[in-house]
Amino acid sequence: MFSTVALAQKGTAAIGGYTPPERSRKYSGALLVGYYSPSGLLFAGRVGTGFSERALATLYEGMQKIKRASCPFVNLPEKGPRPWRQALTAAVMRRCVWVEPVLVAQIKFTEWTSDDQLRQPVFLGLRTDKRPTDVIRE
Repeated sequence: MFSTVALAQKGTAAIGGYTPPERSRKYSGALLVGYYSPSGLLFAGRVGTGFSERALATLYEGMQKIKRASCPFVNLPEKGPRPWRQALTAAVMRRCVWVEPVLVAQIKFTEWTSDDQLRQPVFLGLRTDKRPTDVIRE
């Protein structure tokens, strides 16, 4: 007999944009998040779960005020599909909405992948006590 234990890590991520809503979801789809490195803001994945309807509405309203025309992530677009996930290619990026990376999300996730992406990230809330430029990969 054995037991499986799921371990979750917690961390922070700078919000650089979002995908449009799909199906019956309102406001936005997934948040596009990243962390800072010496080269700039690096894309770390999409956070598409953990939101209440109220949190989605509040985030959407706040992000409307900080929209920008260009992508803030220095490592996008990705070149092609990655194992186990859909790449954020130039074609996919055309549908995204970009924001100034001034908001910080508290997240939980299972692990970092070998290509520096968050695995199974979940939104827990916004952090108002941390500057986005202080968000680094830990």
